[in-house]
Order: sequence, then structure tokens, then C-alpha cells
Amino acid sequence: MKTAIVTDSAAYLPPKLTDEYDITVVPITVIFDNQAYLENIDMDSPTFFDRMRNESVLPTTAQITMAQMQATYDKLADEGYDEVISIHLSSGITSFFDNLSMFVQDYDRLKVFPFDSKIASAGEGNMALMAAQMVRNGFNASQIMPKLADLRDSTHALFIVDDLKHLLRTGRISNSSAFVGNLLRIKPILTFNDAGQIVAIGKERTMKKAFKKTFSDFEIETKDTDYPIRATTIDANNPDANITWQAEFKDEFPGVPVNSSHLGPVISVHTGENTMGLIWAKDWRELAKK
Repeated sequence: MKTAIVTDSAAYLPPKLTDEYDITVVPITVIFDNQAYLENIDMDSPTFFDRMRNESVLPTTAQITMAQMQATYDKLADEGYDEVISIHLSSGITSFFDNLSMFVQDYDRLKVFPFDSKIASAGEGNMALMAAQMVRNGFNASQIMPKLADLRDSTHALFIVDDLKHLLRTGRISNSSAFVGNLLRIKPILTFNDAGQIVAIGKERTMKKAFKKTFSDFEIETKDTDYPIRATTIDANNPDANITWQAEFKDEFPGVPVNSSHLGPVISVHTGENTMGLIWAKDWRELAKK
């Protein structure tokens, strides 16, 4: 049995890791002024953020088409794969996963196991990495899927947007009414709920206060855990802040491994520039061994 791992570009896995772990990445589309660009292929992050700051017409996104997915799966079938685990962006912010689940019911060149990450960025990326490591370790899709659910159930995210207007514009926040009329004076703290929707759970006056609140919430939520945790700090074109978060996290929580990731064009269409985040979950490296 030969098992492939597929994810989408919203996982923001660097090419070095996708090559090392043999993960296939399907790009999501960003649209500027009616022109479509495949994320990380036709448009990179520096170009995107420059255009987002300077153009009057703000960007939108378009979900991956089923034609893209069929081409991806066909290529894997041609390469001799028997099954594929397809790990994707949260169904709480896009209808793509529901469409994919229907599509694969009639796809017969290999067995497809769709998996809803219910998150984005490193949360989604870590699931793909764990699945790929388990394939290396000799597990098949039926054995890996429950482990993915375990990792997903332990995944938490807190992120702070510098400006809520983009989430309001694109409709990707589910409880925005709490902040209407006060947008210029707050830094909203957001998370993904159990349905994978983006929801606001708090607000602070400054990014510095929101940063301290994020670390405080992490400490409270993890103090009684009885399993190894791995964390990731995330930024949307704010690398200096990410370096600061990393350093302070290591000082405050020296026993927790912490990695760094980012939000690229597709997610930043909705969150805007300078968003910061912290994602944590069971250590996928440990889960992959079991």
C-alpha cells in the first residue's frame, strides 16, 4: 500500500519541508483586480503585501477547483499511489472541503481520505507533517486518520489582527458584532472554534497587551496537560515581531518546543498585514511514533 499526503497552500509549509516529507501542495487562488494568481507560484508574499497596501481595489480569494484536485490525484495515481490523505483548510471559512468530500465519492483512481483541519497555517501544516512522518513509519491511511483527529482535537490557536476591517470585508469572522463601532481602538484576539470558524474571544487596547494576554492564556490552558506540547508563533509580514514572540516564549516556557511560521497571501486577504498568532497542540513528532 502506497500512501500520499496532499495539503493546500494555506498550510504555509516551506518547500524544504514539503520536499523532505514528500507532501503535495495544491495552491489556492488570490484575485487582484479580476486577475487570478496561484499562491506562491504566480504571487509571493512580498508582492502581495505591497499590492495590498498600495492598490485601491482589495484582493479576494477563490477556492481550489475540483479540476485542480482531480489533476493532483491523477498524477499521484500515475506515480503508483494507492491512497491519499488530503488535509485542507478549515471548512468553517470555506466550502471547499464540503465540495471535495462530494467529489471524491465518485473518484475511483485511488482511495481519497479527505481531512478537515478546522484551522489554517501551522495548525494545518503540522497535521500534514505528522501524516507524512507516519507514512514513513509504515502506517497506512486508516491508521493515520484517527491520529489526525487526535492532533486536531488538541490544536488551539490565538491570533491578533492589527485591523479587523479585512475580516469584516470578507465575512470570515462569525461574531463581529461585538466590535462594531470600536474598530480603531482595539486589537481583537481571535480563535478557531470547534466548527473551524473564526471567532472573537477578547480584545486589548494595544498589540503589546494582546501579546501578554495570549501568553497568559497559553499558560492557563496548558498548565494541567499531561502530554508533550509543540507551539508555533505566526506572523503576517511581521517577522521582527515574530522573532520577539519566539524569544519571549522560549524564556517563559523553556520546556515547550516552538517553531515559526507565517500567513501568506490567501489567509492575509482576510486577516490583513501584521497579524500575529500562537498555535499549539500535542507534539506531532511524538504522536507520529505511536
